[in-house]
Amino acid sequence: MRIAVYGASGHQGKLIVAELARRGLQIVAVGRDRERLRAAAGDAEVRVAGLDDADRLAAAFRGCTVVINCAGPFTLSGSAVVRAALAAGCHYADTSGEQAQIKQTFDLFGAEAGRAGVTVVPAATDGGVPGDLIAHLLADRLGPLEEIVTAHLIAGSGRLSRGSLRSLLETAETLWSGGLGYEDGAWHPTAAARRTTMRFPGGSSEVPVVRFALQEVVTVPRHVDVRRVEGVADAALAARFAIPIDPAAIESLPEGPAAESREAQEFTIVIDAVARDGRSARGVVRGRDTYGTTARVAVEAASRLAADGAKPGVLAPSQAFDPAAFLDALAPYGLTWDLTVDG
Repeated sequence: MRIAVYGASGHQGKLIVAELARRGLQIVAVGRDRERLRAAAGDAEVRVAGLDDADRLAAAFRGCTVVINCAGPFTLSGSAVVRAALAAGCHYADTSGEQAQIKQTFDLFGAEAGRAGVTVVPAATDGGVPGDLIAHLLADRLGPLEEIVTAHLIAGSGRLSRGSLRSLLETAETLWSGGLGYEDGAWHPTAAARRTTMRFPGGSSEVPVVRFALQEVVTVPRHVDVRRVEGVADAALAARFAIPIDPAAIESLPEGPAAESREAQEFTIVIDAVARDGRSARGVVRGRDTYGTTARVAVEAASRLAADGAKPGVLAPSQAFDPAAFLDALAPYGLTWDLTVDG
């Protein structure tokens, strides 16, 4: 099987190429700059195509089983790469964390992907996939839910790659406004979180949290019977994302955090669920290295789509993959998960 990586010469793309190579999978590196692609992809096949030529981009993906798109900002690149993947008959996954763009992928391409007979899984990231999978497992335990609150905490290096900074610039208004919440069958832009504090695992006290535009808010209601979903982040993390960025300065920054800095970073995803009968449960995912974990998540998703497929259409992770099996497949990389049900 061949896996195409669009944006293979970027920071996240290089990590994905390295993970594909480690697994012995055939790689086709796709992007705009042949020299940069060759430097990033080593002996892998290189195909040059940009977003401005739909036919050439589709041709670059032909013969591949899956396309992984890691070229942010996805608000600018996402739709073009999805369309090209569908035209080439390829399954698709991306590493987008851009909440509004993820919802747009579901809204625009569900029927088209179904007609093409391919599967599209957006938000194949360190947070988007584990959070979605844990939410599904909680719903299996509790039944119909009144509420899900999904929360992210990151400790350690907060430096972003150049690609992430570009994405942040494109989506700053949505991110800083708190993004979407889900209630009674629809997504709504809302500014204030219902939950204002949370005790994270291992913490001795409540931590302030604020509304945050998380991927799970878009994906979870597609497979969980839930009345309300909101995403929050610890206030300190949200404040780091709120620091103004000078667009002109981005290109002078390092491409991304060094390996030792990434390994020192720890992240925690908490999913709190309340059933309609009043019972509650919590799911927790812990790991290290958000960029490295995203690479492993995206490659695991692509490998499963290539080997086993999934029903055609745009799917949330839990609709495409077995939740527990996928989470367990990430255990060798230090990712842990557990569920606690009260009552």
